[in-house]
Amino acid sequence: MNQLLSSLGINADLGELNLGAMSPEKLLSALLTLLVCIVVCRIVQRIFRKLLEHPKVDERARKYALAGIRIVLWIVTGLIVADQLGIPVTSLVALLSVFSLAVSLAVQSVLSNIAGGIVIFLNKPFKEGDFVETASGTGEVKEISLNYTYLETTDGLRVVVPNSTLSADRIINYTALGRRRVTVKVTASYDAPTETVRTACLSAVTHTDHILSDPAPEVLLNSYGASSIEYLVRVWCVPTNYGAVLFSLTERLRTAFAEHGVEMTYDHLNIHLVDKQ
Repeated sequence: MNQLLSSLGINADLGELNLGAMSPEKLLSALLTLLVCIVVCRIVQRIFRKLLEHPKVDERARKYALAGIRIVLWIVTGLIVADQLGIPVTSLVALLSVFSLAVSLAVQSVLSNIAGGIVIFLNKPFKEGDFVETASGTGEVKEISLNYTYLETTDGLRVVVPNSTLSADRIINYTALGRRRVTVKVTASYDAPTETVRTACLSAVTHTDHILSDPAPEVLLNSYGASSIEYLVRVWCVPTNYGAVLFSLTERLRTAFAEHGVEMTYDHLNIHLVDKQ
């Protein structure tokens, strides 16, 4: 152990770790110091608890922060009392340093995930129940722990994502704003007047459930293709109704085009035969 400490640049002799001459005065002094430290620890914890009682601070982040503060305070208390008992504190600090270094190297990835979890708890880029898109997968957030975040995809898969990855990557939260836009692309013949196509699209919107009136639905001419004109139908809904609105509106558009006499074209090639005789 002495060789390990020396290799780390720490000069500590384990033989110095002795209780020394234990006198009643020294024991009484250590006991009084312990009582004072306990009182101070409680006061400091109460102060930090008040500081962390903020609406933006997640409850779990508050719990983990208070637990970490409690551990640090008790370690400091132990060192102060040990010094009162005549135990060389420098040797204890050296041992704690070596121990903490060994632990941190052994659980480096775990500590990285914990740090990422604390960042997520404090910044709140998403919460349980939100539908998010990440580099590791897209789905509904089912659980957020200190190490991992659990997602459930739309096709019934459970994705476990390390918090260190989430805290460093791009996250798209489809739920946070309370509404989501649905965009459906549809093509119509060049022979169909733009206003007729727009009327047909709005008719399909009217017969689709769960569409919000504010913002108002839009029908926009998007591009001119080789055989058709492309239109965009944009509507808004609450995030939980996104799939239902998307599929229902797509189906209604075909029916509305048929009712208004609008041809829903597709790419085709016209071949003209020329008789040279």
